[in-house]
Amino acid sequence: MKVGVFDSGAGGLTVVKSLIEYPLFEEIIYYGDTARVPYGTKDSNTIIRYSLEALEFFNNFDIDILITACNTVSAYALDSLRDKSNYPIYGVIEPGIWALSQKVKSKDANILIMATRATINSKRYQSELKSLGYKNIESIQAGMLVPIVEEGILEGSVLNEMLHYYLKDIKEPDAIILGCTHFPLIAKEIAKYFNNKPILIHSGEAIVEYLEDKGYKNISKTPIIKINASDNVFALRDIAKKWL
Repeated sequence: MKVGVFDSGAGGLTVVKSLIEYPLFEEIIYYGDTARVPYGTKDSNTIIRYSLEALEFFNNFDIDILITACNTVSAYALDSLRDKSNYPIYGVIEPGIWALSQKVKSKDANILIMATRATINSKRYQSELKSLGYKNIESIQAGMLVPIVEEGILEGSVLNEMLHYYLKDIKEPDAIILGCTHFPLIAKEIAKYFNNKPILIHSGEAIVEYLEDKGYKNISKTPIIKINASDNVFALRDIAKKWL
């Protein structure tokens, strides 16, 4: 089977990494809309329009399934994408919620959502967690971490200062949803900030577990990966070499 993975930029490569480590598909077609990253600062109509244009790109590849690795796309454009597609499309929000419900049983647990402005403002994570009975939910917009990660700053004083800026007033959480696919690359530093106590929910790991629960089977071969971008594909391929 052939899977498409779509993200606004490089962040979705963390999902690709999980699909390599726990392969469910023979071939992975990745598309990063690097010409228009980030989506997290855009309005909903623009997010939907960009996402539908990305869908047209995948029509050239005869894929069997599409994963929208971008949390912002998953929050705003999933229904529009599904309306225009004849193959299954999965976002990362529902798998993230599902993964948290498997790992955090107490409804009184303190849950922190870290994401971009658009994802937080959509309230998708917050409303779905509340519908499951979770009571103590806090969310922060941490969009400035995205360019830091894209610059390859995955540890050190610059990252630590930015984490302190966002997290200094947060009560120690029991679980953190990494609601942006860039954030797994700094997951160790986020966990370290809270003395490695919280459970971290990683979109890539969550989507693999979710798809397995849906009946997709693990295969024994390493998938073929094709990296594509709307701008400067060579730079994205260089990032893929480092991150994957």
